[in-house]
Amino acid sequence: MPAMDSSRFLFCLFPILFLMINQALGQNCIDGKGNYTTNSTYQTNLNRLLSSLPSDENGNGYGFYNASYRLNSSNEHIYAIGLCRGDVTVGDCRSCLNNSRYDLLQRCPNQKEAFGSYEKCNLRYSNRSIYGVMETEPSRPSPYYWNINNISSSELDGFNQELEKLLDSIRREAAAGGSLRKFAFGNTSAPTFQTIFALAQCTPDISEQNCSDCLVGAFAYSSNFYGKVGGGVNKPSCYFRFDLYPFYDPTTVKQLPSPPPIHSPPPSTNTTNTSQGLKNGKSRTVIIIVVPIIASLVLAMFMGICLRVRNAKKMFQSNLIPGEDMDEIGSAESLQFNFDTIRIAADDFSEANKLGQGGFGSVYKGMLISGQEIAVKRLSKSSGQGVQEFKNEVVLVAKLQHRNLVRLLGFCLEGEETILVYEYVPNKSLDYFLFEHKKREQLDWLSRTMIIGGIARGILYLHEDSRLRVIHRDLKASNILLDSNMNPKISDFGMARMFGIDDQTEGNTKRIVGTYGYMVPEYAMEGLYSVKSDVFSFGVLLLEIITGRRNFLGFHRTNCKPTLIGYAWQLWNETKGLELMDPLLKDSCSPNEFLRYIHIGLLCVQEDANNRPTMSSVVLMLKSETIILPRPEKPAFFTGGYVDHHDQVRPQDCSGNGLTISIDVPR
Repeated sequence: MPAMDSSRFLFCLFPILFLMINQALGQNCIDGKGNYTTNSTYQTNLNRLLSSLPSDENGNGYGFYNASYRLNSSNEHIYAIGLCRGDVTVGDCRSCLNNSRYDLLQRCPNQKEAFGSYEKCNLRYSNRSIYGVMETEPSRPSPYYWNINNISSSELDGFNQELEKLLDSIRREAAAGGSLRKFAFGNTSAPTFQTIFALAQCTPDISEQNCSDCLVGAFAYSSNFYGKVGGGVNKPSCYFRFDLYPFYDPTTVKQLPSPPPIHSPPPSTNTTNTSQGLKNGKSRTVIIIVVPIIASLVLAMFMGICLRVRNAKKMFQSNLIPGEDMDEIGSAESLQFNFDTIRIAADDFSEANKLGQGGFGSVYKGMLISGQEIAVKRLSKSSGQGVQEFKNEVVLVAKLQHRNLVRLLGFCLEGEETILVYEYVPNKSLDYFLFEHKKREQLDWLSRTMIIGGIARGILYLHEDSRLRVIHRDLKASNILLDSNMNPKISDFGMARMFGIDDQTEGNTKRIVGTYGYMVPEYAMEGLYSVKSDVFSFGVLLLEIITGRRNFLGFHRTNCKPTLIGYAWQLWNETKGLELMDPLLKDSCSPNEFLRYIHIGLLCVQEDANNRPTMSSVVLMLKSETIILPRPEKPAFFTGGYVDHHDQVRPQDCSGNGLTISIDVPR
């Protein structure tokens, strides 16, 4: 037994060492399907497609993602499919797919078709349609799945018999999984009193029969593991794995809709004798008496549960700020944290864990007992206005779920403490990278266009696709956080305004909040805000991202020096737009594409709000190079000041926080 423990330790260590050397379980760069040239339009669009693949609009909610992209006006398409293991959480799934796209593109450069299998996900892309098509090749046994332990020859036949029964069982269950998910797992006892664990999965776009056939073909490769106690095979449309330990986590498996109830067959109309009839009569009498009693008990239990829920809701509401709409904030009840949990996670709000300080209060990095990193936003006790912002965020952000928005994990209302708990975003904010030369070197043209596209999709979700129409009102570089893969996430909804499901798209306020330089003239001068306010701010952001320059830090009407957007307008009219290009982009940026982005930015910052495009139009402009762009009119705030040199920036102007803070006065 000690020897077995030692082997088990080596086996547990082996995958870790393997992943340190090579994260992927296997890649197949499929030859003969065509190649693309480096820095071509095909490569740009392939990157865009893969970056947008793990999103809500491309997924079925159960770890399967499918998307395609048409190249300009040609008939050529790019197709991509991502599949995550059935026991993987949504966050881990998307993280795996995001990481795998970088790995697969690096390992299969310039090839139009490739397939990569990873521990938690599979990714493949092609220039031919692959959705709904069973793909059995390339097929490869994965060395990651191999268990170095052997089965003795005397036990081999019994072990294989039990393994075959288990694999056949999960094959049938996975194949019958339906169009949402074809995933199954299980275990059985081996003759040596060991437990065999196994899982099988197919992409849900193929039929039940194709899934079954694919897995049968995968099982045929089990000869590669002859005499081993663990192994697995990856195919583009299916895979399986088995071992002597529970390598999957059944507790994280999402619950599929319940199957239709199985109705008992109707009672037989044949009777054997009178005594049987009397017995049936007695049974009916018992049913008539018992069923109402059971129904009454169930009803009483249900009423008791309702009363407890109502009392719990009253207790929750007693901790809320007076005057809050209970129906609005009720959806956040399940997100409430205990204060001690937050305090311990943030190490008693120590200075070492402090990420930043602002008008709202302080932001701390923390770690929950589960190991999840969080950002804790603690409201200043003396900030009455901050309390209102807290109410706004907790009601609003709990309803918003998008890969380009910072995710609200929960909140705390306890005594004088008002706290928001967000996902921790490790790469700080966009301005931290954008306005400092050494950091900006990490942002090539592809990275910047990916960031711009992600911000645009996030704003589009707020304006058109979320449950409520949301106007952010404070979009700026320091409120765009970057995750570990440099994907942008819009943060800080303290200034946001939301409308119902009607067609209202604008409002008016006497209290001007936000950041000068990103603020539209109709809002700064008259307090008018609309979805076009965010479009203007996005335009400023776009120009800052591609030029590496700040827009002005304040309005100076008497200064004849143009703002960044004014300077861009001047050079555009003089056909000198390329002079705006960040010198760091010369080797990675196409001049025509750069000029197109300048054009889109100028359309967004036009003085007349009616002339500015909607965010849906902006997203379309960014995706397609064939759309003819209208000529922009004069931008707002033509004069003012902007940072003339790329690196002329004060440290305090940069947000180094993992989470940015709202200030509710003009700044």
